[in-house]
This record gives sequence, C-alpha cells and structure tokens, in this order.
Amino acid sequence: MPPSHDATGRELSFVVIGSGSWGTAVASMIAPTVRTTIWARRPELVDEINRDHRNSAYLPGLDLAPQLSATADLRGAVGEASALVVGVPSHGFRSVIASVADEIRPNIPIISLSKGIEANTLMRMTEVTADVLPNHATDVIGALTGPNLAREIIAGQPAATVIAIGDEATAAHLQHVFMNPRFRVYTNPDVIGSETAGAVKNVMAIAAGMAAGKGFGDNTLATLVTRALVEMTRLGVAMGGDVRTFSGLAGLGDLVATCNSTQSRNHQVGFALGRGKALDDIVSDMSMVAEGVKSTRGVLALAERHGVEMPIAAQVGRVLYDGVDPSDALRELMTRAAKSEYGS
Repeated sequence: MPPSHDATGRELSFVVIGSGSWGTAVASMIAPTVRTTIWARRPELVDEINRDHRNSAYLPGLDLAPQLSATADLRGAVGEASALVVGVPSHGFRSVIASVADEIRPNIPIISLSKGIEANTLMRMTEVTADVLPNHATDVIGALTGPNLAREIIAGQPAATVIAIGDEATAAHLQHVFMNPRFRVYTNPDVIGSETAGAVKNVMAIAAGMAAGKGFGDNTLATLVTRALVEMTRLGVAMGGDVRTFSGLAGLGDLVATCNSTQSRNHQVGFALGRGKALDDIVSDMSMVAEGVKSTRGVLALAERHGVEMPIAAQVGRVLYDGVDPSDALRELMTRAAKSEYGS
C-alpha cells in the first residue's frame, strides 16, 4: 500500500478537477487508497456525489466509492492538495489551472487526464500546465493515459494504464496510488509520446466510427487501426517521442480500445457522421466533449509543422471542417498512389 502521509507527516490529499465520466471514475478508483476530493461546477452534482455516491449525469447506474467526497470550492480544495489530477477538456484546461494557479502548492504532482491539443498554441496539456505554472517543476507534471473506458473501469473490469511523468520517484509513488488488483499501472518517462498518442487516437476513433457508420466490417477496421498506428507513430517520433511508446498501452492499446468501442465519444461522433448526420447536430446532442472534434485541427497543424504525412487524419479533418461526405473521404484514401508498406 502507498503511504497515506508525506515525508513531513501531512496526510496525502488528491484533488481531481473535473467531474466528467473519466475524472469521476479515476477519483472513485483512488478514493479507497488516499483521501480524494473531486471538484464539480454544479452544486447539485456535488450533493449527489456526497449524498448518494452517484454521478447520474455521466455514469448513470454506477456506484462510486463511499470514501470519495465532492466540493464546488475549487480554490479551497486545491490549496490543500498534495497532488492534482486534472480531468477537464482541453479547451478549458488552461483557464481552470490559471484560476487557481496561486493556490497550487509548489512541486506537487499534476496529472492530466485530457487527451487533446490546445487549439491556439498546439500545446499538449502538460505543456499548458507548465506554461501557466512557470515555476513548477516540469518533471512532476505528467499524464495518465491508456485503454481506459470509464464505465468499464468503475465497474471493476480488468484494465491497465500508463503514468507518463519524468521524475522516477513521483512515478513510482503515483503508480502505487492508482494501482489495484483490477487496474494495472505502468510508468513511462515519455510524456511527449504518451500525450501525442492520446490526442491522435481520438482523431482515428472518429475515422473508425465513420467506417462503422457506413456498415464496414472487420477488414476495414483492422486496416484503419494498423495505418492509424503508423500515422500516430510518425507524428509522435517527429515531435520527440519514444517509438516504443506507440506499441504500448498509450499508443496501440488506447487506439484499439477507442476505435472498437461504441462507448467512445469520438467513435460515436464518427458513427453519426457515417450515417449522414450533421456535425453541429451531433455535437449539440452530446452531454460530454469529444476531444477529437477540436483536436483534429491541432493534430493536422502539428503534422504540417513537423513535415509528417497523415492521410487518415487529413480526411477526418475534411469531413469535420469542410463538410466532405465520409464516402468521398474514404474514396480519397483508397485511391491514393500505391506505395510500399514501409513508406508513407
């Protein structure tokens, strides 16, 4: 078991910022191990978590750990935190961290759950955190990422994940906090590769959803996932990631889970697009954010910056932003010039 107190004797206190499905699942999972508080904007959700141990808005029908407490007082919670876990969408990530920057204790671990790219800066979420907190040690800013569908995790189904963070001692401590008999945690110092993989797989999940929406089967999905892995690896390595990361949980693992699962919000977006529904209507009907809708533009901009060819991502972008029919996008992919598998 991990220690419940730090070296000074102070009780460890983890604060999860964001009460969506994944933030809630993570908070519930670690609450039996370490004192955990989750922040929610809506007072009625705070009351529900504290009173009923439920989050019916995002995880209907599932019980949360009774040890988990919720608060609407972000500043108060953060000021007491010995570690922060940030589970807000990428487009709101910077503003939330900035709003409590002066309350964040120096050098505490800060772990991102968000798999996205900031639109204007093309920063990953650990980069956003370091930018907002310039005096914070960057080697204790990291990400939790892998094939982790929230409902399955909170239901106790076996799964694994990666904590990507630079400092080895911090990685080992967090590994023990997050790990339990049904949730295996690995450490990985490759923050760049792990975060890049998480952002790219959301784009590819939209493509997989479109293929499913068109009624295509396993051959199509296998082809798409295999070539998606090539694009993900190509970009991640160009950005400075370790090639091994992309064949691991943060890369291939997350890609397989998200491209196959109807639980994935990005897959749901793609499926609806494949069925002919308009993007604006799809997004307006969703209660949670599909990161790939916004991050595709950022992924494509990063690919251009690094001179990387990403044909699947490019076609997803055409469907999302240019109104191209998914069938036409698929035709473009399938009729590209013939190449070696080891080429582009």
